[in-house]
Amino acid sequence: MKQRINKRTIRHRRVRAKIFGSAERPRLSLYRSNKHLFLQLIDDEKNGTLLGLRDDDLTGGKKNLKKTDKAFEAGKAFAKFALEKGIKEAVFDRGGYRYQGRVRRLAEGAREGGLKF
Repeated sequence: MKQRINKRTIRHRRVRAKIFGSAERPRLSLYRSNKHLFLQLIDDEKNGTLLGLRDDDLTGGKKNLKKTDKAFEAGKAFAKFALEKGIKEAVFDRGGYRYQGRVRRLAEGAREGGLKF
């Protein structure tokens, strides 16, 4: 278990070395737990979070959804909140997770919601 977490942090550092968020194009950071997804829009120039939410806050309490469907709905809702704040583009930070499953569905939902990355 510990080794898996260490490997993810190494992958995350490698990804973070290549991407950077600004006020015009913030970093869409993702943390994935067993049950939930945590999303943040981060401005790395000012070291501040512009928007941060959890998938339950975004899906409106819809029950009986698979985790991948919940991620898709959360991505669409998060994109709507970002557009309301005037953010149209972002840099996707997958947090060292593989681009499959919930991570991929979240990205697809955010793109469908109008966020470009």
